[in-house]
Order: sequence, then structure tokens, then C-alpha cells
Amino acid sequence: MNVQSALAALTGEKLPFSLDLLPDPVYVVGGAVRDALLGRQSPYLDLDFIVPQKAVEIARGIAQQCRAGFVILDPERNITRLVFAQGTVDFAQQDGESLETDLNRRDFRMNAIAYNPRTQELIDPLKGQQDIEEGVIQAISKHNLKNDPLRLLRAYRQAAQLNFTIKPHTRSLIRKLAPHLEQVAAERIQQELNYLLNSPHSHTWFQAAWDDHILPMIFPDLKAKHLQTLEPIEQAAWLVGKIWTDLDQQLQQPFHHQSLSGLSLAKLVSLLPQKPNTATRQLEKLKYSRAEIRAASLSLRYLPHLLNFIKQPMSLEEQYFFFQEVGDTFPIVTILAIALAAHQDIIRETRFVGIIAPLINAYLDPNSLVAHPTPLITGNDLIEQLCLSPSPQIGELLTQIQLARIKGQVHTKEEALNFAQLWLRRQA
Repeated sequence: MNVQSALAALTGEKLPFSLDLLPDPVYVVGGAVRDALLGRQSPYLDLDFIVPQKAVEIARGIAQQCRAGFVILDPERNITRLVFAQGTVDFAQQDGESLETDLNRRDFRMNAIAYNPRTQELIDPLKGQQDIEEGVIQAISKHNLKNDPLRLLRAYRQAAQLNFTIKPHTRSLIRKLAPHLEQVAAERIQQELNYLLNSPHSHTWFQAAWDDHILPMIFPDLKAKHLQTLEPIEQAAWLVGKIWTDLDQQLQQPFHHQSLSGLSLAKLVSLLPQKPNTATRQLEKLKYSRAEIRAASLSLRYLPHLLNFIKQPMSLEEQYFFFQEVGDTFPIVTILAIALAAHQDIIRETRFVGIIAPLINAYLDPNSLVAHPTPLITGNDLIEQLCLSPSPQIGELLTQIQLARIKGQVHTKEEALNFAQLWLRRQA
């Protein structure tokens, strides 16, 4: 697909409404135009239109006619969003008296290109196409960055996603304006951070964000040495993927339907304080979900257990309790352990992978009684068959039966009941 075809496709068959519903003039702006010029295609619709006036009224009318979701994102700036099954379309009122004024108020030159779908004309007053061809990110002005300090973090995210570089002058502006990031809502920071975490080979741009004083504004307890574990985490994931495809697939999938994949969560954990409670407070401040916070806390709490596995292998009983605690965060803890073992020169990562292979194989085996125990007997069975009263002792008894089962001492329900009777006598 050539550039002209890619641009035309933005408002062709993929557009979920007719161009006739739009005023004249109307322009597509921002990332969609940039990505079309780069030949980047997304399965999801993500368009930004600007119109000279009445943006809210136009969007509301289209939403009613097409039965689309309608949200006002910014009432002061007249920015709205239409939600369709295949993606979103945003409408904004032109900022200033002309299109060129609007484009001059944007973040980076590569994002300040407009496309007129009716005339198929590109409007590029700031030479954004030149930056795209050169693979560079260049701020339009210091004022524009200061006007919305989230743009400071966005520079690194887009550099990672596009494999671009940030111009030295722009990085200099970012360093000077870094303290202004404190003005940005935590939810917005988290979104940009997640985009960066989900980008492959993001370690380079995390380091750049640290050098330019951006990361300390987000992670106040972060040390330079902690950044050095990001690349080993990516390498560990690659190594695990070569051996265990199923584990790699779990790491690449969104964790509990959240914004971050398992691998990205591992990267995030490496940027946090090593004390789970302190890490939890930082993630709460950044408005992460309960599922993500729980996964990070569990990873930090049980990471030492896996690292200690080098010196002292776990017994079957210890493995059982370990899997019961870490649950589906096991892939995250595993990647962190492999990366840290290699980074801290505790042991070569390939050798460590061999050492913890039995744990990984158990986790991936749905029939493993150690990692995925199934109940041989229930609490009600114990109460009815042994004439017991409901109490915490029932839970302890069920645990002891499971432990006996993974050791090969119990195989049937009848054997479980006999074991329970014997255990109770010993406790009397």
C-alpha cells in the first residue's frame, strides 16, 4: 500500500460513517496521519478529526445517527469521542483561528500534519514529514511542552514505539521542564507509562527518561542500578519463549484483562521499591488496578524464594505452598528471577533456567498436583463422614490431605478419610 492509498484508507471503508456527515473543511490529524505515512497499520480504528466549529454538535449528531457511544472528553476544549465496535473517532474544535495555528500548538512536528479526506491534501507547515523520513522526534516549542507536561513522557513512549530518536534540543527542553510532570493527573501518566512498558526493547528509552530526569518524577525511590535489570528481563523472556511457548504466550497476554502484559508487569516491578508495602503505595498513587498491584506485591514477596532455589531446592510441600501463594503471577516472578540471577551474577541465566525447569513444567501441567491441586475430598465430606463440627481445623485437615496426596500417600477418597482419622488422633 503506497502513502496515498494508506491516507485514503483512513476515511475510506474503515470509517464507520459517511464523509457526507462531516462539515467542509474537516481534517484528520495526529498519530493516524503519521502512521499512514510510516506504513504502520492497526486493526483498531483510532482517528482524530478537527473541525472549525461545533465539534460537540457534529459528533453528537453522528453518534445518534450511527448509534455509537458518545463521550465528552474535554468540555472546555470541545473534544468528544465516538465509540464504535472497531475503535474510536475523536472530534476536536480547531484551536485558534486557522488550521495552521492549531497545528503549531501540538506536541511534535511529526504529529502536526493534517490530511483533508475530501481533497486528499496533506497540510504540513512544520515539516513533520521530514522528521518522519529521518526518524526523529522534535518538539514544536517549549511552550507547547509546558502547556501539557504529559508530552514530556510521551516523547520517550513514541520513540520506543516508532524506533525513532529524540532530537538533542528537544531532550534539553524536556530536562528543563521535567518538574512540571508533577502537574499531570496520575491516570494520564499511567497510560503513557503502560505504552512504554508494552513496547519491545523499551529499556533504552527508560534509561533516556532517567537521564533526562523524567523517571524520578514518577518513581521517587528508583535508583540507576534498577534500570539495568530491564534489558535482562526482555532477554529472559526471549529465552523462556524459546523453551516454553505456553509460558511465553501467558507473558505476552494482558494480565487479568488489564492494560499491561505479564512481561510489562515484570518490567514495572523492577522499577519499584523492593519492599512490597512501599511498592503498593507507589502503584496506588499511579492508579493501577487491584489486580496489577496484587501481582506486583506477590512478585516482590516471592521473588527471593525463587532466587534462593539456586542454593536450596524446595521440597514438594514448599512447592505446593509456593504455587498456592503466587498463583497466576508465577510467570512474572519467574522472568524476574531469571533476569536478576543473570544481572547480579548469581548464576548464568541458562543454568538457572535448567534449575527451575521442574517448577515451570509443573506450572504448565494442568494435571500437576503440586501446582494445580484438585480436591479429592471436601470439607462437607469430612464433616459428614467423621462427624466433625465446622471449624478452622477443617481447612488445615484438607491441606494435610493434599500434602499427603502429592507425596503419594493418599490416592482415593477412602484413603483420604482414613488419613484424616489418623491425623485427628495424632492431634488429640
